[in-house]
Amino acid sequence: MKNDLGETSVIALGGLGEVGKNMYVVTHGDEIIIIDAGVLFPEDDLLGIDYVIQDVSYLKNNESKIKALIITHGHEDHIGGIPFLLQSVNIPVIYAPKIAADLINKKLAERNIPYENIEIINKDLVIKYKYFEIEFVNTTHSIPDSFAIAIHTPNGVIFETGDFKFDLTPIGPMADIHKMAKLGSEGVKLLLSDSTNAMSEGFSKSESSVDGTLNDIISRHHGRVIIATFASNIFRIKHIVETCKQYNRKIVVFGRSMENAIELALNNNLLHDKDQFIDAYQAKNLKRNEVCILCTGTQGEPLAALSRIANGVHKQISLLNDDLVIFSSSAIPGNADSINKIINKLYLKGVRVFTNTEFSDIHTSGHAKEEELKWMLRIIKPEYFMPMHGEYRMLKKHGEIAVNCGVDENNIIIAENGDVIKLKDGKVYKEGTVQAGDIYVDGSRIGDVGSVVIKDRKLMSHDGILITILNINTLTRKLLAKPNVTARGFVMVNESQELMNRIENKITSIVSDYLSKSIYSYTDLKNQIIFELLPYINDLTGRRPIILPVIMEVNTPSL
Repeated sequence: MKNDLGETSVIALGGLGEVGKNMYVVTHGDEIIIIDAGVLFPEDDLLGIDYVIQDVSYLKNNESKIKALIITHGHEDHIGGIPFLLQSVNIPVIYAPKIAADLINKKLAERNIPYENIEIINKDLVIKYKYFEIEFVNTTHSIPDSFAIAIHTPNGVIFETGDFKFDLTPIGPMADIHKMAKLGSEGVKLLLSDSTNAMSEGFSKSESSVDGTLNDIISRHHGRVIIATFASNIFRIKHIVETCKQYNRKIVVFGRSMENAIELALNNNLLHDKDQFIDAYQAKNLKRNEVCILCTGTQGEPLAALSRIANGVHKQISLLNDDLVIFSSSAIPGNADSINKIINKLYLKGVRVFTNTEFSDIHTSGHAKEEELKWMLRIIKPEYFMPMHGEYRMLKKHGEIAVNCGVDENNIIIAENGDVIKLKDGKVYKEGTVQAGDIYVDGSRIGDVGSVVIKDRKLMSHDGILITILNINTLTRKLLAKPNVTARGFVMVNESQELMNRIENKITSIVSDYLSKSIYSYTDLKNQIIFELLPYINDLTGRRPIILPVIMEVNTPSL
């Protein structure tokens, strides 16, 4: 690593003020390191949008400086944006843990994006560049192969935690607290730490306590068990498989992401009991207490396996009265209503349902709560602290926690996406911004859908659309027939004929008046119809539908 008196910068292109879309950039001189490239799943108001990703204009403008993309772990909010990033920016190499690398390769193959240069991270790997030396620290999270990153720069060590918790009795490997402590004792200039659960007091529950509860439930139930959990929580899946084997239950898997997770776990020797899995047809030959269904749908997704089972539209599974459904998950913010709808439908079918609110030990978060965040701060002992990965209230609370753990209040940096955090002359401070924002992915279209389109979709969803078809002779400047008006999502046309007649008469009046006074212009006439018709409809109905005039031009002299 070259000694240089220049400045080091840290920039978040996503992940601040939101839970998702994580992307953090570290720069020095002519070198850029990118950490993570995730997606944000849209809220209900982003109609028709599949994903929200980062605006990577800064990376495009500095493409020649990019040395590597480093992935902390394999969750979608950290790897989901990679296919879109690779289509926009040249990334020389991706460093990723083994599980994340397998998920990335599968994701790229599904989108037919060729990329060969993925290197596997392990706890002993050290990456050296001119200005950076990068090492990795094992952490505990809800997916295997999770790492924190220590970046040695000319202006001090930057420690980025990734997503983490402290679990002293984990199902998988322990977090490497000793290596963290060594880095802390040697001196960390800036800590960037996961803030997702900063608002939650105490410690998160151990994964082993969840396993004990699931074991107890499965052992005592004499009917079929249906378990919905996050497909990425492979340690949870591993325990479910082992418990089912113990109690002589075979497992039927539903949901593509769950099937992919099982395949990945088998290929990486995280699961060893391939014969525990059967298909739905084989399950029909077994007693109900010999079957466990493992499926997706923890968040009430309408097309997920559990939703289709609850709605009675699954082709292979019908609910039985003695079924037991377990939600081994927690609600992602914004999904509570969807989950409750599915739970109500399950109850209406007569089945028993266990959720995390009723049985507090059937799920635990993979993110550190307040006391664990204090541990990280005490172990790393940073001179400066920047909370990351969380909504603004979470970042603010995490900053307060840091002050209570001895970090100088003046050294707490609450940043926004695009803020430039500089390390120079022994200080860390906020100075300047770069372009950062949201890019919408709608199907195969990236960035084509902007705020105007979203606004129109919202208008159509609330007030509908009204289409009027006009036949106009542009030579005689005459309306050849009565306007044809139709509507979708505005009113029931058959039940509002008087209203539709009034709208047709108003359009006739607007068009006739325009043609008698103005030089004909296709665009001007459309705008005039919208300009006069919209307030007229609003006065009649209190609604403001999207108005779409369609003009059919005829150029025939009068006979």
